[in-house]
Amino acid sequence: MAIDAERHRERRDRVRALAASSLGTGRLLVTHLPNVRYLSGFSGSNAVLVLGPDAEADLIGTDGRYVDQVAQEAPDLPVLIDRDTLGAVISRLTRSGVPTAVEASLPVGDLPIVRDSVGDPVVAAGLVEQVRAVKDRDEIEDLAAACAITREALAILSGEMRVGATEVGLARRIEQLFGDLGAEDRAFDTIVGSGPHSAIPHHQPGRRALQQGDLVVVDCGARVNGYHADMTRTFVVAREPDAWQRDLHDAVQEAQQAATGAYRAGTPARDIDDAARSLLVGAGLGDRFTHGLGHGVGLEIHEAPMVGARSTGTLVADMVITVEPGAYLPGRGGVRIEDTLVVSDAAPRILTEAPRGLRVVG
Repeated sequence: MAIDAERHRERRDRVRALAASSLGTGRLLVTHLPNVRYLSGFSGSNAVLVLGPDAEADLIGTDGRYVDQVAQEAPDLPVLIDRDTLGAVISRLTRSGVPTAVEASLPVGDLPIVRDSVGDPVVAAGLVEQVRAVKDRDEIEDLAAACAITREALAILSGEMRVGATEVGLARRIEQLFGDLGAEDRAFDTIVGSGPHSAIPHHQPGRRALQQGDLVVVDCGARVNGYHADMTRTFVVAREPDAWQRDLHDAVQEAQQAATGAYRAGTPARDIDDAARSLLVGAGLGDRFTHGLGHGVGLEIHEAPMVGARSTGTLVADMVITVEPGAYLPGRGGVRIEDTLVVSDAAPRILTEAPRGLRVVG
């Protein structure tokens, strides 16, 4: 769903106020492209956005490839077109006594350009991301659409898995399904890990062919209007699972169920991770759960908040976060079950609702 200019102005005003209260400045140089898109609507691959002390001082810069696109997507902002976008935007700023904040993602090599024009900047680490962590109605609608496509595509793919199919072939197939079902793109590089490769959490799909008795982990997501889905299910190929495979899957599924129930507004993220991790520890799999429990999703596939053993934040209603415990036995196989959900004051809304049991395919 397209976001209107008024909503983008409201977002810029919230970030402006946060910058003033937390950094002592209302002038922020935004260079991280997902943040530019969130605040302006512009989705091109080159952009610099300036938030001034007041809305009249806001400005967006890009290059000549995007003259028409920026006018369409950010119609309420003055536009500066220049191949040297950062330099051109910086030249419009002055040493007005108003400190300039820059995002931590600004390349170190660009800092001298900023210093020469406006002096030493203030670093705004995670400022826009803090605002982005809580989604509005339209963002949740786009995320729900991306998740619905992901659910449908994974259901179709699971019906096509066969002995002899390759990991990379399955990965490309589900990405084709995303497009056929209405997505603009995949949300990230699809993970398909079979047999011993299923024990590698971020395995890159290769030419390995599925064999009877393999565990297969599929971690995938579609993207709609810039918003990313994330979903994982684990399957077994062409025969009933061995006892160790079923036990491993049962332990992960129990951990995921316990953690999902803990995703409520006001709950410390660390406590939610512990809800899953403690069960896997009790099952003797604590050292085989080698990553955090979840992460925010939105205009990026990994964004605030993070849910892990070292997290310090607390969940807020309308955050959209994954819950993805896993357990991995090197050389044998692994299991991960992942859903994307919307936090609320009560039970979360699961956007990737689909069966989680260990399904036999092929």
